[in-house]
Amino acid sequence: MTNLPLTARLITLEGGEGVGKSTNMAFVAERLRATGREVVVTREPGGTPLAEEIRGLLLAPRDEAVAPDAELLLLFAARAQHWQTLMLPALERGAWVLCDRFIDATHAYQGGGRGLPAATIAALEQLVLQGRLPGLTLLLDAPVGTGMARAASRGAADRFEQEQAAFFERIRAGYLARAAADPARVRVIDAVQPLAQVQQQLSGELAHYLSAVAPGAEGQA
Repeated sequence: MTNLPLTARLITLEGGEGVGKSTNMAFVAERLRATGREVVVTREPGGTPLAEEIRGLLLAPRDEAVAPDAELLLLFAARAQHWQTLMLPALERGAWVLCDRFIDATHAYQGGGRGLPAATIAALEQLVLQGRLPGLTLLLDAPVGTGMARAASRGAADRFEQEQAAFFERIRAGYLARAAADPARVRVIDAVQPLAQVQQQLSGELAHYLSAVAPGAEGQA
């Protein structure tokens, strides 16, 4: 793998509710740091003070219905701030960035879940990210019922977690469609397995990816 794009050093973890992203983010970060790489761990929506404020607006349950277009634009506002002030500078200085959800989540949640046109999301994606995608996306996948049961044990539900099962079925389908369309980048991890087996699979995918990244090409734009 030569002449790598800048985002070869961007790795994302994706998945619906209750698939174990938080636990496995820490695991992947530890594995990356063990190789001697600088690792910046972040999340979307969020990652910077302004983007975290927007996250609060997006997740807070409210009586007023949130228009899908408003939700999408808020997400991309947070992403633009996050990308320009945290992610891109880190990548440009040679750090690796590990992000809890990114652009695939928007296609799954707002595209699949809300039914917004793919072309609308793609136009905003081009505006904010200029066609850049993660080098590796690890998609933690579990049946919706399993994920919702796990999420229910975490406490009070946010605005997204209060949605009905059909919404999350559409999200899962959206994620799996992204994986099917780009299998080299999006690697599906069976999150129903015991944690040790999930992490063994994550470790294998990460090792395979890192072995393909030529050290001399990591910093190229």
